[in-house]
Amino acid sequence: MTIYEYWQAFKKANNIEHDNYDAWAFGATKKTSLELGQLVLDGLKTATSSAYGLYFDEEPIPKVGDYNVIVDYKDNPMAITKTTKVYTTPYNEVTEAHAFLEGEGDRTLAYWRSVHQPFFEEDLESVNKTFDETMPVLCEEFELVFPTVTTEA
Repeated sequence: MTIYEYWQAFKKANNIEHDNYDAWAFGATKKTSLELGQLVLDGLKTATSSAYGLYFDEEPIPKVGDYNVIVDYKDNPMAITKTTKVYTTPYNEVTEAHAFLEGEGDRTLAYWRSVHQPFFEEDLESVNKTFDETMPVLCEEFELVFPTVTTEA
């Protein structure tokens, strides 16, 4: 099923008339996209974060009420989420509660930092920016609003 077909099925099931959604995968690898997408489907991942410095004019900042088609590494749709909260905070002030909502690893802030710092460093390097402990992080919370189709591993 294509992203478009998946969105159309969601629209029909929920009497939605617009086509305002974004489609994206978690992480930068096949493994990460599948693992984190599955955490959403399992109800363990209800938040995400990104380096605020990666948002430009062509990359709008998420807003409450936005729909997201979560896809795997092959752009197969896995789920649709709806954004419920968006805020920025310095990297060194991301909370234990937010780390828990991200659902990764043991769900602690220590684990969150151990995987997000290298991820942010790599992403920022790609746009000639550098990581630092006080840089702003865009935190987004969401709810699962449409389940998955089977994707191949």
